[in-house]
Amino acid sequence: MAGHSKWAQIKRTKAKVDAERGRLFSRLAKDIMTAARNGGPNPEANLRLKVAIERAREANMPNENIQRAILKGSGQLPGAKFEEVVYEGYGPGGVAIMMEALTDNRNRTAADIRAIFNKCGGSLGESGSVSWMFQKKGIITVSRAENNISEDDLLAIVLEAGAEDMQTSPEVFEITTAPEDLDKVLQALQAQGVKVEEGKVALIPSTTVEVTGETAQKVLRLMEMLEENDDVQNVYANFEIPDSELAAMER
Repeated sequence: MAGHSKWAQIKRTKAKVDAERGRLFSRLAKDIMTAARNGGPNPEANLRLKVAIERAREANMPNENIQRAILKGSGQLPGAKFEEVVYEGYGPGGVAIMMEALTDNRNRTAADIRAIFNKCGGSLGESGSVSWMFQKKGIITVSRAENNISEDDLLAIVLEAGAEDMQTSPEVFEITTAPEDLDKVLQALQAQGVKVEEGKVALIPSTTVEVTGETAQKVLRLMEMLEENDDVQNVYANFEIPDSELAAMER
């Protein structure tokens, strides 16, 4: 879980900056697209999509943008045909990186991603080159500030619903499930009135690579540039950066 948690932590820290740069809507739209693609366009029948839409509305994302993201993710956008493509590669320091993209032009997307890797000191790999280092897991994020519930009570709810584990940080509870149990745990949380910040199936690294100094900075730059690409929906990596190093970089 370490690699996933580290990047998730960094993205939460950068959320305010993303909003100021106008990138927040893009990230929210990607979450909606992914949820609509995997579970269908009806939020009442797709809890992951419902959670993503609620997050977008809380950020004052226009309804037109939300509906367009749903149509794009579910393949209903008029005049365009989108396909899901997975890319794999290595970043600086031997960091393994997986990307999920939704594109209407596979050649363009591959060229753009290859250029980003080359610019940041990485290399785009062949299919299967790093995927063996990752496994699919359901990940649910619950904000501690937005829920008046103890760690023990929340743990009891999710374990009874079939969750595998729960990690706690000062800001959030992060719940791990088998992919097929994600919706069941989301339903249990909804039934108990627990507000979910995010719920999705993610790729979790089985092993991690520690990076520091200039290498860590290059890895983060690569991750940011990949996430900023309009076609890339999700980016996963197996890097680990010591907390002391992150604090120094933030300063």
